[in-house]
Amino acid sequence: MTTNTPVPGLDLTPAGAAAPLPAMVLAQAGAEIRAMLRNGEQLLLTMIIPVLLLVGFSSAPLVDVGGGSRVDFTTPGVLALAVMSTAFTGQAIATGFERRYGVLKRLGATPLSRTGLLLAKTLAVVAVEAVQVAVIAGVAFALGWRPGGSPLAALALIALGTAAFSGLGLLMAGTLRAEATLAGANLVYLLLLGCGGVIFPLSAFPDAVEPALELLPISALAGGLRAALSDGSGPPVAAAAVLAVWAALTLGLASRTFRWE
Repeated sequence: MTTNTPVPGLDLTPAGAAAPLPAMVLAQAGAEIRAMLRNGEQLLLTMIIPVLLLVGFSSAPLVDVGGGSRVDFTTPGVLALAVMSTAFTGQAIATGFERRYGVLKRLGATPLSRTGLLLAKTLAVVAVEAVQVAVIAGVAFALGWRPGGSPLAALALIALGTAAFSGLGLLMAGTLRAEATLAGANLVYLLLLGCGGVIFPLSAFPDAVEPALELLPISALAGGLRAALSDGSGPPVAAAAVLAVWAALTLGLASRTFRWE
């Protein structure tokens, strides 16, 4: 017969405190990243399509980009597209279905808290974008891209673009049904791809609509990156201002209207 004799110095009482917030945020961000990279549709949207567009439009004279290099014109646009695909399209669709199936409600009730969940999603988006930038830049270098200008200005624009597109994605995912978010996010992706200066120069559009197209977040990001990564161009102040306004508006509206269930 055995007896349960306490071992001196050994405390088997369950810990009552939750893990520190940074540890929980990092753990959730890791789960978000793994979910993104394991999803075939997400991988197609965030990696494969941008690389295919970069190779195709840089290698063949499919679009008149003026007198400059095709790869110099195409690469910043594809970088902007990559930011939009992750921060807006992918995040909107994933968050919309998480809300539909009650995942957000359950996670929001855990010690992680809703603020921690949003921080984790932001970190996951930034991490995936870092991989996208590395892959796209590597392919572009292989195609002959030699950027100049200010990489720091380009990174600042990417940060502003991420905030603007994240706000737009959360605004859509937090107010529409999941099916409507899926359709709407893909429609917006295709419209901005065609009309946002990603592949086709805005100068190819009628003069009457070009000023309006320049106010789109994707146009500001693509045009700003071209200016930031070109020798002799001034700082892309106008593009940064457009992105900052979009970020403030979309994040502000999303914080007021987002529904967790």
